[in-house]
Amino acid sequence: MKKAFARSVACYVIAGFFLMSIVPRVDAAFLPSEMIPSSQQNANLDLQHIRKTLETKMIRERLNQLGFSEDEVQVKLSNLDDQQLHQVALSIDDIKTAGNGFEVLVVLLLIAILIGVWFHVSGKRLVVQ
Repeated sequence: MKKAFARSVACYVIAGFFLMSIVPRVDAAFLPSEMIPSSQQNANLDLQHIRKTLETKMIRERLNQLGFSEDEVQVKLSNLDDQQLHQVALSIDDIKTAGNGFEVLVVLLLIAILIGVWFHVSGKRLVVQ
């Protein structure tokens, strides 16, 4: 009786965690209308963001390898309209560059902990010779 109850509770907990893990994370909030910046402010912020990104050493070197000078890049940026600037700024944010590997470390630790718990619960031992 107790075993069946524990098994059913475990199944419900696993199903609940599974359902919670497949729900996408949503970052949304209500903003008052006075906090929404104007399109000119957006364009300036986007341009600052793009220029800050282009100032990094690695990107400057890569652009030089591709044959673009800093003046050419600035001319190209000045020719873009507000919508194109916003698109470039968004695509810069979407690029994930060389993360620190923290996520991989956490996943490996969780797998190791689960394997350790499984060995503990099943009463098996791992002997390395």
